[in-house]
Amino acid sequence: MTNRRDFLATLTAAGLQAKPSYRPKLTLQPYVWTQQFQKDKVTLSVGMEQLFPASKRAGYKRIELMDSFLAPELREKTAGLVRQYGFEVPVVYHGGTFHDADAVEETIRAILATADAAKLLGAEWINTNCNPKKGRERKTDQELAVEAKSLNRLGQALKDRGMRLMLHQHDPDMAEGAREWRSNLRNTDPGLMWFCVDVHWVYRGKQDPMELLKEAGVRIANLHVRNSVNGIWSESLGDGDVDYRAVTKFLESIGYQGFVAVELAYEKGTNPTRPLEEDLRIGREYAEKVFKVGR
Repeated sequence: MTNRRDFLATLTAAGLQAKPSYRPKLTLQPYVWTQQFQKDKVTLSVGMEQLFPASKRAGYKRIELMDSFLAPELREKTAGLVRQYGFEVPVVYHGGTFHDADAVEETIRAILATADAAKLLGAEWINTNCNPKKGRERKTDQELAVEAKSLNRLGQALKDRGMRLMLHQHDPDMAEGAREWRSNLRNTDPGLMWFCVDVHWVYRGKQDPMELLKEAGVRIANLHVRNSVNGIWSESLGDGDVDYRAVTKFLESIGYQGFVAVELAYEKGTNPTRPLEEDLRIGREYAEKVFKVGR
């Protein structure tokens, strides 16, 4: 007769285990810093010397760098600052063109070069984005097929390097009921590509963030989060047009263990009133409270 202990052991062996516990990881996406550097008319090389210590003081320990930080002439300096201020770099962002069969060869080559440099910093993920066509022209069904195939190719090449791929989106991907985004969700291999949902770009693209989050489900590896009030990006992350408490409730339901990246950004009408370091701190505190995310 099988006793209770043996029965439970059988279930475990069969893989019938409880869902993972909710344990998201807080990250900083430093795009807003590059906007600040442009405003101050300083180069990335000079600006990095401000970015890393200020972001550390604001309470972050993980950072999602962009490929520009890993340009050959900046790699050594970036690595030195990462080490000096004790940052983890789990994700590096590098977008490109995937729908054009000719252009995709250069895209994949460039992203893999970035991936090799990123891996030296301990990165395990590449976060990419599919460039829109000129003038945001509609991609044909054939071009979307090429795009999905190309993303699978990149995902396999990264897997061969011991890394993984996630796909970010902006508002062009949301056109026609998120036609492009949904095409990539359906036509890419779940074992080769995950999703970074930029929640506010979904909202700005006139789609329901909750609907897309539920469709992506366990393929979500990262969230980029900012908010707006009356449609204008807020200077820090806080309550506004996007209901991040509802987002958190869903993430808890699936035992989410991916990244939550605070990504502030300025646009016409934002009009910052505080130093960027303070806005990053406020955003970090909001993320810790609402997403229940640890540092």
